[in-house]
Amino acid sequence: MPKKPAAAETSPVADFENALTQLETLVERMEGGELSLEDSLGAYERGVGLYRRCQQALEDAELRVKLLSDPASPERAQPFGDTSVDDPDA
Repeated sequence: MPKKPAAAETSPVADFENALTQLETLVERMEGGELSLEDSLGAYERGVGLYRRCQQALEDAELRVKLLSDPASPERAQPFGDTSVDDPDA
């Protein structure tokens, strides 16, 4: 029977998606207005931690894309929405 991956072996994408799902659920609970003040503060603290995990995962993914795009000069990589490089008339 195959082993289940340990928490430390979770892929960055799966970790991001898990954190985002938890954050969305937390926001829904907080918006419901049924949490006590103490629970709301705890949920807010948890939300900040989840937000930071998501933000770090996105920054790591962006770096990986830059490295894959131009491994010799990742600093020259352009943002995905930047079309000025492709359009000589811009």
